[in-house]
Parts: sequence; C-alpha cells; structure tokens
Amino acid sequence: MHHSRAITRKSASNLALAFVVLPRAKRDAMSALYAFCREVDDAADAESVPVEKRRQQLADWRTDIRRACENQTPEFVINQEFQPIIHKYHLPFTLFDELIKGCEMDLDIQRYENFEQLELYCHRVASVVGLLSIEIFGCQNPACRDYAVYLGKALQLTNILRDVGTDAGRGRIYLPLSELKKFNVSPDEILRHEYSERFAQLAAGVAERAKNFYRLARETLPAEDRRSMVAAELMGSVYWRLLQKLERQRFNVFGPRPVRLHAGQKLTLILRSWCRSAMGTTKSDYGTP
Repeated sequence: MHHSRAITRKSASNLALAFVVLPRAKRDAMSALYAFCREVDDAADAESVPVEKRRQQLADWRTDIRRACENQTPEFVINQEFQPIIHKYHLPFTLFDELIKGCEMDLDIQRYENFEQLELYCHRVASVVGLLSIEIFGCQNPACRDYAVYLGKALQLTNILRDVGTDAGRGRIYLPLSELKKFNVSPDEILRHEYSERFAQLAAGVAERAKNFYRLARETLPAEDRRSMVAAELMGSVYWRLLQKLERQRFNVFGPRPVRLHAGQKLTLILRSWCRSAMGTTKSDYGTP
C-alpha cells in the first residue's frame, strides 16, 4: 500500500480528508481506490501530453484494471496494490470502465449542451466513485446505491461551481450552454473571467440543482447504513459548507484562488461527524433549507 498511501498523503483533496474517520483497514482500502482515481484523472488532465497519447494511457489503465478485476496480474503498481481490495469488496470492472469513460469525456468535450449531458459526466466521474466507495464502507441496503448516486452528483456540481474560473483558464465550460443562454451569459464572458449579476443568477440556478441532490441523498440514506457511511456523510458536510460559502460570495469564482474551507472549518466538521456517528445521530448534516 506504500504507493497508494503516498498519493493520498500528497493530495489535499476533501475526498482524502474524509478517510480520517475510517478504521485503518477501510482507510487503506479507500487510499487504494483514491490512488487509482487520481492516476486516471491525472492521465486525462495532462494537457502537455497530446490528446491521442492520453487516450491511449486511459485505454492502458482500462486494460490493467480489468486484469486486476479478473484475477490476472496487473502491470501498474497502483493496481497491484489495489487488486486484493477489489477482490475483498467485490468491486466490479463495469464501474471502473464507467469512471474511465468519464475521464475520456474530458478529452473530447469542452462544452455541455444541457443538464442531461452534464449529469452523465457527473455520474461517471463522481457517482461511480461513490458506488465503489459504499462497497468498501460496508453498505447493507441496496437503496444505499441511490444515496451514492445523488451525493456524487451533488458533490460534482459543487466542484463545477467552485472551479468555473480554473476550468475557463483551460478552455473548459461545464455549466450547460442551455443555462448560459437562459441567463444571457456568453461563453466568451466566462472564458474572459467576467463576473456579472447574470452569471450570479446562472450559478445560483445550478446551485439549486445541487441542493436538490443533497436533499435526495439525505432522504435516501438507509438508517441501517448511516453509521457505516460516516466518511461519505463527512464529504457531504464539507461540500455543503463549500456551496454555502459560494452562495455568500454570490458565486464570484473568478479570483486568483478557488473558494475553499479553511483548516479549522474542516477540523470542526470532522469532529462533528465523528461525534454524530458515535452517538448514532439519524440526520445528515447537510441538505437542509
């Protein structure tokens, strides 16, 4: 697990942060999953590498993770570390394939016409990670899969709102063109990092969609799975606060630094999540009006 742990430690992501509330064995398992996700995402995002080479690298990752899932010998060290976990938790190749398809979308798509197209992307790059994660966490009720899908979309839409400026710097716009047209915001305005009241209204509409997914996740999480989903619930709490912070700033995301929660806020949420889990609290700490 040496390489997977090193990748997780190096990351400052909120996903890796949530692992601290897990027992050691599950923490290591999630580190292995995170390392795989990080590697395929980095392969897709390495813009200094020609697109066709990145496409081949993702195809190589697909072939190698299939080896790991089918009890063959994977070539990549990350997948070698990951293979025992894949078998222990019965993680299916179909989900890894979907995740890689999501990364491949970033090679080909710079704009999304509507929410239907964007939600397919969100499902592949976020909800699929949730579906893999809940198997490691130990879900019991099949309804927990709906929870993972809803929460994944909520988190990814929050990410998209936070990263509008950063993505625009790379020529990408994830906000649907149908919504840009609805609020009379041109793609060029976003690419030029031009903030306006029209953009704030556009972003607020996307935020409402994210809030609905948070609410659906909150309502769908089965009672018997609540304690085992403590890391996922922490993620929901962190990103819910991030969305609230974006709202308070009227979605002005074109500054030099992305909007983030500071370390003290994250520590408070970790402690709160741990206490809620220990006490068996039955309500999620997000998705409320």
